[in-house]
Amino acid sequence: MPTLKPNDAISAGYPKFIFDPSFESPEAVELYDPENAADLSSFADKHLPDEVTRDYAKRMHFCAWRLRKAKGLVEVDRWRLAYYRLRDEIVVGNRKLVYRAVRRRMMMSNRTDDSIGDCHIVLIQAVAAYNPWMGIRFSTYAFTCLVRALSRQCQRQMKDWLSRSMPLESLPDGEPGQSYEKELVSSGSIRIEEFLKVDHPLLTAREKIVIGRRFAANEEATLTLEKVGQEIGLSKERVRQVQASALNKLRAVLTAEETTV
Repeated sequence: MPTLKPNDAISAGYPKFIFDPSFESPEAVELYDPENAADLSSFADKHLPDEVTRDYAKRMHFCAWRLRKAKGLVEVDRWRLAYYRLRDEIVVGNRKLVYRAVRRRMMMSNRTDDSIGDCHIVLIQAVAAYNPWMGIRFSTYAFTCLVRALSRQCQRQMKDWLSRSMPLESLPDGEPGQSYEKELVSSGSIRIEEFLKVDHPLLTAREKIVIGRRFAANEEATLTLEKVGQEIGLSKERVRQVQASALNKLRAVLTAEETTV
């Protein structure tokens, strides 16, 4: 029977692992045997407790370590399948973290499905990188990874939204309703509300009103420059100037954030 050397296993792209000295102890196999992992049937519809997640993670890393040392194909298959089984059990048992993070970060529903899909990938990566020997709760570690990933995603989406907007001087009357603005509203509603909050310091109160009226998530709720001016007591040209100032601020801060991520 052909054999697979340890060095071949490394070059074959097997999963990385976190090494613990206990892996080399005589009782390691008994201690981390994947077949002795706790039964998860009682947690089918519940969040996986941290202690169970931690135990599964330890066994998962042990399996990856043994996989790197495996010499025969039968042994390779055993540890490889055990590793992915344990990893997937952790992902499924902690999937509610994804929905919790998305609910917290995504205010608009038009991109929620995409965000959930992306977050599941982040969760898989978090499981693989989690160190169960450090004493950190997996839910805390993974939720932080998810929120940061969503934050970066929102910044990219907002930057893309702003980059799609045409220069103000190219608008014949600066009125909403043109084809490019329909695309802008449908793809750009993401997280703009964060900058329109009362306590957010980026825009002035007047700029927040203008942006909110001009680029509402609901296309039917958008107002023309003239109507916005009538509402807040400004001329059409003055509203245009306020809008330009606000968009320049948004472009500047999002571009800066993108370069630091």
